[in-house]
Amino acid sequence: MTTSPPRRRPFGLVVAAASVPMFMATLDNLVMTNALPVLHRDLGATVAQLQWFVNAYTLAFAGFILVASALGDRFGRRTVFVAGIAVFALGSVFAALSADPAQLIAARAVQGFGAAGVMPLSLALISGGVAPERRPLAIGIWGGVSGLGVAVGPLVGGAIMEGWSWQTIFWVNVPVAVIAIPFALWALANDRGRATRIDVIGAALAGIGVLALVHVIVRGNDDGWGSFGVIAELALGVALLVGFVVRQARTTSPLVPLRLFRDRSFSITNAVGFAFTFGTFGAVFLLIQYLQVVGGSTPLEAALQTTPWTLAPMIVAPLAGMLAPRVGTRALLIAGLVLQGVALAWIAALLSPDLDYPALIAPFVFAGVGMGLVFAPLATALLATLGVADHATASGVNSTVREIGLALGTAVMTAIFLGAGGELLPDRYVDAARPAVFVGAAVLAVAALLATTLPAGRRVSTVDAAEERAAAMIG
Repeated sequence: MTTSPPRRRPFGLVVAAASVPMFMATLDNLVMTNALPVLHRDLGATVAQLQWFVNAYTLAFAGFILVASALGDRFGRRTVFVAGIAVFALGSVFAALSADPAQLIAARAVQGFGAAGVMPLSLALISGGVAPERRPLAIGIWGGVSGLGVAVGPLVGGAIMEGWSWQTIFWVNVPVAVIAIPFALWALANDRGRATRIDVIGAALAGIGVLALVHVIVRGNDDGWGSFGVIAELALGVALLVGFVVRQARTTSPLVPLRLFRDRSFSITNAVGFAFTFGTFGAVFLLIQYLQVVGGSTPLEAALQTTPWTLAPMIVAPLAGMLAPRVGTRALLIAGLVLQGVALAWIAALLSPDLDYPALIAPFVFAGVGMGLVFAPLATALLATLGVADHATASGVNSTVREIGLALGTAVMTAIFLGAGGELLPDRYVDAARPAVFVGAAVLAVAALLATTLPAGRRVSTVDAAEERAAAMIG
């Protein structure tokens, strides 16, 4: 529901004003991957701290995205969107000025909170800011910009590292924010939605519970998995998440309406999305460092070497979206998950201290095609059998689940790596990374089996599918 009359700006200005900050936030989700070995050297960061450079961002984003969406409905989507840009820029400044790992981890968390205010609301602002007949085109552009941010994040990070320093990765966000804030205030209307009560207690239970689980996985190897502190923190995390589920069942304004999980397609799609990000990005965290630590590549060289993987979804995902109504989302999802799992198992089998890069090109292409086959059909399957009124909430839930999968996957893969004696040294990396990547492949195999229980998904119109895919790409 909109409480103020629509204020139309030219189509291109609305799309640009909402998309540019979203691109900046999406880019930073993976822009640091190629900087991790350099941060290990320059800041003296441990492997555990390196994963927190990634997880602090993703956990803050996942923990706040549903709250940010609710705040936008209550106080105005443009208001919260602009506040998110400002917080993201402030976190970027703190990150660039960080002198030790703890400061950088805290700054990355601030960035994550800001991104949570930017990414979900950018799509809502575009949908409300353009004429209905041009909305599919606007959403398609938004989805392309979001995918581009994910694809070129490692490449941009590598290029910046090659020419400047790791601090520049964060400084470049500041001028973008300085331009984006007044642009958004001028070009975007301050639409609102239903002003429901915000479940702050529920958000705290979920956020702290997931944080406890990730933290206990990170510290388990050092403190001992049977130690009292580890067992107690694990129990605390589980108890908090159980408390979150109980609260969502009882509160009148749940962040996650549990009734949605009665829908088979929604439930299974969320499970598949969690397993997909868990297995894929946990392995990516280790593989991107392998190219530098073992292969001796520079950050830019490592980014270029991964382009068969990272850029393939830009081509494959739109094709999968067009094919989905004809062949069904289930078939595409199964094919994509199988390809991704085979690629990770193939890479794990190939890993060696003296591996020549050309041997990785074929499995990287497999991984990229598999990823592209998952992105669009996963989003369409998520919303296929839900009412339109539930689409925004469902998309937010799925984004949160996938970000949690990314954080837990990174933590688990790193724990396996460290438990096997892994270090950021050429002669101590491969034997420890191999079992972790195989675990990622196994998780994707389980996801493929889960996907076989989805509805076929052939009865969604092309226009509806395009809108639903873009809506579910939030985060």
